[in-house]
Amino acid sequence: MILNRFERMIAKRYLLPGKGEGFIFLVAGISLAAVMLGVAALIIVMSVMNGFRAELFDKIVGLNGHAVVQGYGGRLPDWRRVLAEAKATPGVTSATPLIEQPLLANYQGRVEAVLVRGMTMPDIKTNPILHGKLKAGSLSSLAPGSNTVAIGSGLAENLGVTVGSSISVINPAGRSTPFGTVPREISYRVGAIFEVGVYDYDKAFVIMPMEDAQTLLLLGDVVGMIEVETVDADKVGNILAPLADKVEGQAVISDWRQMNSSLFEALQVDRIVSFVILSLIILVAVFNILSSLIMLVRAKTRDIAIMRTMGARRSSLLKIFVTVGVTIGSLGMAAGVVLGFIFLYFREQVLNFIRLVTGQNIWDPSVRFLAELPSKPDPVEIVTICAMALIFSFLATLYPAFKAANTDPVQVLRYE
Repeated sequence: MILNRFERMIAKRYLLPGKGEGFIFLVAGISLAAVMLGVAALIIVMSVMNGFRAELFDKIVGLNGHAVVQGYGGRLPDWRRVLAEAKATPGVTSATPLIEQPLLANYQGRVEAVLVRGMTMPDIKTNPILHGKLKAGSLSSLAPGSNTVAIGSGLAENLGVTVGSSISVINPAGRSTPFGTVPREISYRVGAIFEVGVYDYDKAFVIMPMEDAQTLLLLGDVVGMIEVETVDADKVGNILAPLADKVEGQAVISDWRQMNSSLFEALQVDRIVSFVILSLIILVAVFNILSSLIMLVRAKTRDIAIMRTMGARRSSLLKIFVTVGVTIGSLGMAAGVVLGFIFLYFREQVLNFIRLVTGQNIWDPSVRFLAELPSKPDPVEIVTICAMALIFSFLATLYPAFKAANTDPVQVLRYE
């Protein structure tokens, strides 16, 4: 919409407070602030939820792969053949044998439920989720037969252990004796402490070499599952369909969506609901723009009538008031984007401030899964939010703009 010099001058004049128009300017300022807060709230919430999903997905997939080929009864005897077939499947980038079993860990009378995970040494040393999140110790200290393990930071805190401490891992399914089954208990030295950032993992995981896990669980040359990664996590079902036919009757394939379906579905529903609810803030803001423009038109009725008698066209008046309303919405939108990014940049400091003032930890890892508040702004979503704010602002200007354009100067000036 192109404005001539006269239209720009009048629009600029109406954007600034005139004598006796302080209330109208106040309402316009409130409208601008409301649009700013609505846009900022949408950007913050959607970025945090995108970051939460992406961070959770990266950590879950980083430890569990895109899918697992799990043997019936938790055992996969012919695992070498299945491993070779998995690696030969088109679209599969890696396949690694894995053992996972819930057990108990004991240290000086403290007992915690743990999830023992047996991994191959190359996988332990190259896994980015483990290697990049070490808090103490070194993964190189783990070796088959060394009875050395790596544990999560939450488990280390609950047990009260540090690097070098010895913990006992108890396997209730021990050896059978004439007096019954004797639980198997083996002592392991803590060689490393890691923190992947997922609370449920950090409080339970005990990582050890594959051979040590087989010895602890009395498995022999058997693994529990094979972890598989593909070229595209969203197409993992189609990629692994040929492999599913080959292992039918021996194992079942579960991908990341099936293993965490309830969690990711809840996140998606929460994301949509949050977007709809927070959009109402912008809708309320544009109603404020509508009311401020209606009051402005009422206050400027005499000026509008004079401009009409001087030759101003209806289209000019229409463009003037549309420009005023859209300008308020645009300024609010731009301020909201800036405010949203400032909040996201300093989000940890904001959480610490709230915790300091209220004494409450609003981001509890035991509830939120992740140790830190994540953020991942999506350019497409931000553009959509900005476009929505501008469209709503434009629609709010139409009624008062048409009202001003249809002002009859004869009727107005007759009673002046």
